[in-house]
Amino acid sequence: MSFSIAIILVLFVSSAMAAFVQRVTGFGFGIFIMTILPYVMPSYAESITLSGILSLTQSGILLVQLWRFISWKRVMPMLTVFLIVSYAATKMVAEFDGLFFLHVLGAVLILFSIYFFLFADKIRIKGSYPLQIGLGTLSGLMGGFFNMQGPPAVIYFVQSEPDKKSYIAQTQVYFFIGNLFMAFVRYTEGFVTPEVGYSWCCAIVGVLVGTIIGTKVFHLLPAARLKKVIYGYMAVSGVVALLK
Repeated sequence: MSFSIAIILVLFVSSAMAAFVQRVTGFGFGIFIMTILPYVMPSYAESITLSGILSLTQSGILLVQLWRFISWKRVMPMLTVFLIVSYAATKMVAEFDGLFFLHVLGAVLILFSIYFFLFADKIRIKGSYPLQIGLGTLSGLMGGFFNMQGPPAVIYFVQSEPDKKSYIAQTQVYFFIGNLFMAFVRYTEGFVTPEVGYSWCCAIVGVLVGTIIGTKVFHLLPAARLKKVIYGYMAVSGVVALLK
């Protein structure tokens, strides 16, 4: 992999845009940047590894700001299931041909977004173990195969958390621990290569820039508008997955 000026710019801009989306909506870093990284990185496995490490870095920054809003009791059940399932999925990813399942994922995201656009005001999700187990399993599969574990967690936390700061805090601690775990597993599988490290160095400034700009936009968005932005981006993510 040759690090030309063009590739460095692509890594910087795509990371900044992905970080902006993640900071405003609480998810979407992997969904956005994985439309670009497979065309830049030497392999698919290295693409999702870089995506996960960059997302991990941003979540860590946000946790420093929002630590006091974290509720471990509300996060741990789904996170535990996610860690178990994502471990199995990550071990399989080197031999995984996920195009068909990515299309299925795209269709599901579009249906979810339409449903929540129409009925979000009438839906009140309460914390329950069966729901967390189901969404944690789906999140683990999506995270291990595509580094797109966000939508199931977002669906749960955006409806169950009392305010937008609590929502961001729960989602980011979920993503931070999940991505940290998957980064370790990918390291043991040999996916953390020198190219991943060099690319991280090129992209991290973009993550910082996108996070700063996204923070300003996030504070300007009312909670009700934020939910609509989240559902809208979920629909866009579904279309992107279908078109791959």
